[in-house]
Amino acid sequence: MGDVNGDGVRRLAAAVERVREYERAGEQVELLGRQVAEAERRVAALGRAHERERRDVARLERASLTRLVAALRGTREEDLLRERTEAQRAGQREAQERARLAALRDGRRAAEARRAELADAPRAYAALLDERERQLTADRDPRAARLTELTAERGRLTARSGQLDRARRTAGAALTALGAARDQLARADAWSTYDTFLGGGAVSSVVKHGRMDDAAAAARAADRQLAALRTELAELAGWWLAPQLELDGLTRFTDIFLDNIFTDLAVRGRIRKARASVDRAAATVTGLRDRLAGEADETARRLAALAVERVTLLTAP
Repeated sequence: MGDVNGDGVRRLAAAVERVREYERAGEQVELLGRQVAEAERRVAALGRAHERERRDVARLERASLTRLVAALRGTREEDLLRERTEAQRAGQREAQERARLAALRDGRRAAEARRAELADAPRAYAALLDERERQLTADRDPRAARLTELTAERGRLTARSGQLDRARRTAGAALTALGAARDQLARADAWSTYDTFLGGGAVSSVVKHGRMDDAAAAARAADRQLAALRTELAELAGWWLAPQLELDGLTRFTDIFLDNIFTDLAVRGRIRKARASVDRAAATVTGLRDRLAGEADETARRLAALAVERVTLLTAP
């Protein structure tokens, strides 16, 4: 059994090294990718500078007012020599940067090829760990009981992590929908203020209600997202329910055709109440999202700790 265990540990050690090399290749690909992008920007800038210098030389070489003035001043040859020298230097800088860019691209391609060669390393390592766990369980190794506990805990936390991720995404969508509702209500509020205090009439009331229709549609969309969030949160013990918007209905016939300060003020008050409702809902969802993010981070840390403990048990002689 000792020889079998020793061989298993050696195979795991080799697999770990391949995984590390795979990760190093990935890091190198990312680093070289950033360096290639920066070199491409530098080549483009140096190319533009080189082109400007060539144009300066061409202007002095051809018959022009510039050439005439330079000749009269007796400096044309000096100016032409200087511009040619500057153009040559600009060309050299561009060529050097192009050569560096080509080398970086070659390095990136080599790193990508090596990463592709090692693409199966994580999967192979995971398969060896599973094989090692089955072996220890079959041999009734003292570690088997703890490994079983780790498997159960990992399964529970993985499921919890998925629930948290779905709830976080839904909370983000709800906040986006609430933001849209807030914007539409702000527009309706602006028209309501004009209609109430700045001499609006039937036409402005119609426009205002158009804005209110848009706000109502946005509020319904937000309510749908909040309902989805409530469904996600129902699966998570210890969470309060997501809020639900409650936007009062408005009697548009009275407001448009019996236009007066009393109904205008009432409508404006309802719009303000709706805005406050949206703000409260957004604040609550923001708090929910932050709590979800916090628990998701803690769950990820616990999963990482379990993975470390499992690897330690499985790689011990």
